[in-house]
Amino acid sequence: MFKLGAGLMGIGAVITAIPVIGFAMGPTRRKYANQWTSLGSLEKFPIGETRFATFLNPIKQPTDGESIKTACWVRCISEGKFQVFAINCAHLGCPVRWFAQSKLFLCPCHGGAYYEDGSRAAGPPPRGLFEYEWKVVDGNLLIDAGRLPGLEDST
Repeated sequence: MFKLGAGLMGIGAVITAIPVIGFAMGPTRRKYANQWTSLGSLEKFPIGETRFATFLNPIKQPTDGESIKTACWVRCISEGKFQVFAINCAHLGCPVRWFAQSKLFLCPCHGGAYYEDGSRAAGPPPRGLFEYEWKVVDGNLLIDAGRLPGLEDST
């Protein structure tokens, strides 16, 4: 009886371990493809200002619905030079908001604050805001929306 019980427990452990190992190893096998998405023409982003922008996330599922619309903050540093920040706080992912008067991004959840360049100013966030890669093509600002900001390239 003991050997039968031990054998069944061993089989159960292996069956349980397979999806757990697959979940843990999944990110190491995933290849992210560049999927450049337009945020609009350069006229929407005046020099010296930070603007809110949205785009349709190319990483989608059929059940996403309205959640496919993704937001970001675009800062135009100078002509042809931008920073595009993910809207989420680096602490717990709450959406940050831009306050032009103080030139700060503020997180309402735990009081995280970021300078206009996205670097950490105060509060619990362990780092600055995550940034998207960007490029300008034919007068349009494009971001690499196929790669989540902050994830290391696992290609």
